[in-house]
Amino acid sequence: MGLFSAVLLALVAGTGVKPAAVEAIVLGIAQDGGVPHLGCRQELCVQARRDPSKRRLVASLGLIDRTAGRRFIVDATPDFPEQVDLLGGLPDGILLTHAHIGHYLGLAQLGREVLGAKRMPVYCTPSMARFLRENGPWKRLVALENIEIREVAPGVEVELTPSLKATAIKVPHRDEDSDTVAWLVAGATRRLLWLPDIDKWEKWDRAIEDLVRETSLIAFVDGTFFSADEIPGRSIRDIPHPLVPETVARFGGKAPTSPAKVFFIHLNHTNPLLRDAAVRRDIERKGFGIAGEGMRFFL
Repeated sequence: MGLFSAVLLALVAGTGVKPAAVEAIVLGIAQDGGVPHLGCRQELCVQARRDPSKRRLVASLGLIDRTAGRRFIVDATPDFPEQVDLLGGLPDGILLTHAHIGHYLGLAQLGREVLGAKRMPVYCTPSMARFLRENGPWKRLVALENIEIREVAPGVEVELTPSLKATAIKVPHRDEDSDTVAWLVAGATRRLLWLPDIDKWEKWDRAIEDLVRETSLIAFVDGTFFSADEIPGRSIRDIPHPLVPETVARFGGKAPTSPAKVFFIHLNHTNPLLRDAAVRRDIERKGFGIAGEGMRFFL
């Protein structure tokens, strides 16, 4: 159990209140390529190849309703098998955000070459559903009924269990193959926003700072890059994301810490938040968190 989880459980125990039945678990925090990243020779990735404890899995969120006895996972990443183990078993459904490789490639594990799943529910927008139905090998998963696509309309709440609901929220993000959504998850007492990818905050039809301040939630937001010059020889204009300092600035340099908490996720292997303790401390002093695998939150 991580430090955050231990502290949270201690606080709950001190109030005499039983932990909520619904729990969210961070299953991965890295950008689509994970850590170590293919072809990367920087020290972080070199060490991660030598020491598995330094690996960072691709961004994913687990949801568990213990009363209903059901589990769900947000995004089927290339690390899907390991993340299913961290979740404690096969999910009862998968919620997809979009059609970039870090977010749906794990669906291939459900096919006849591996699991041979039977009608695994996959919640996604009509745009993402069309992509899966019309393109191989994903359309084979549909034809063989390894997966059962359940189309969801952005902005319409979906009941996963009586105590666990989720709403897809459209966000602007290089929608070459499908549209992109964040997921707003609601338990009995708290809500959680999972938003791993967005081009720029100013392109969105709402303000992230207002959403966080106006609702009692935990927010996990796109922290892919810290600076625009992290990837030599490549332009960030081709792979836009809000820089971490830009997000901090939108909150006036200080994140609201109660009742909301803001964590950065989807960190690229070049991001100093993964390796530089001083940079991490500076961000944390401003009230922001850096997500860590194994973090648990009661909802």
